[in-house]
Amino acid sequence: MKSLGKTLLATTVLAIAFGSHASAQSALDTIVQSKKLRCGIMLDSPPAGFRDQNNEPDGYDVTYCKDMAKALGAEPVIVETPSPDRIPALVSNRIDVLIASTTPTPARALTVAFTQPYTNNIMTVVTRKDTGINQYSDLKSKKLGGVVGTTPEQLFKEELAKGWQGSGATYTGYASDAESYLALQQGKIDAILIDVGVFHALSQSGQFPEFVKAGAAPLADFGAIAVHRDDQQFLNWARLFVFQQEVSGRRAEVYTKYYGDGPLPPLTANGVNF
Repeated sequence: MKSLGKTLLATTVLAIAFGSHASAQSALDTIVQSKKLRCGIMLDSPPAGFRDQNNEPDGYDVTYCKDMAKALGAEPVIVETPSPDRIPALVSNRIDVLIASTTPTPARALTVAFTQPYTNNIMTVVTRKDTGINQYSDLKSKKLGGVVGTTPEQLFKEELAKGWQGSGATYTGYASDAESYLALQQGKIDAILIDVGVFHALSQSGQFPEFVKAGAAPLADFGAIAVHRDDQQFLNWARLFVFQQEVSGRRAEVYTKYYGDGPLPPLTANGVNF
C-alpha cells in the first residue's frame, strides 16, 4: 500500500511539473499583452548600433528592433547591451530578444535559441597605411586587436595557439569597437577584423583616414536574433519575422541606409540554408 501511495505521489508531482512547464507563458504572449518589446542591442558598434547626434539609439539593429516591435503592436525598448553581456542579458531576462549581430555558435546555442541569420558580416582585415600589411597571412607577426567575446577574437586566439604567437603576434581585447578603432589609430595595435560594410561607413565618415582594407579574413560571421532557449513559440515567430524582412525587401532597404550601396550580402553559406 505504501508503495502504491509513493507511486501515486510521484505521478502527481510529475503531472504538476509538466502542467506548469506546459502552461509557462511565451515571451511572445507577454510582449503582446504588455505592448513592450525589450531589445538587447550593442550601441557601441556602428553602423549596426550607435547613438545619433541627439543621443538616441540608431543603426541597423535598432531599426530591426523597431520593425519587430511594430509587427507585434508593441513599443520598442532599446536596452544597451555590451558585447560580453549579450547572452547573460537574455538569460537573466533583462531583455526579451537579442538583436546584436550575434554569431550563432553551437556553444551559444546551449544557452539561447537562434533564428536563421538576419545579417551577414563579410569580414576584412583593416590596418593603417604604414604597417606593411597587405593580406591576412601578414598578421602572423603583428599586434592584433578586437572586441572581447566576439568571433574575430576567437579566430585570432585560435591562430595564436596554432603558431602565430611563436611568430611574434600578440592580441589585445577591448570593450568596444570604438576602443579598438582608437587603439589601431594610435598604433597600439596593427590590425583588426571588421565587417566590409562597417569599413565603408568608417571611410565615409572621414574619421579614420589612415585606415585601409588589407584583404579578406577567413571568417564567416553571420548574425542571428536570439531568444530564450526553451521559448519555441517566440522562436517560430522571430524566424518568420526574419523571413518576411528578406522577402519584402526591407532588409535590403535597411542595409543600404546604414551600410551603403554595396552588394547585399547573402544570408546563406554556399547555398546552404541555416
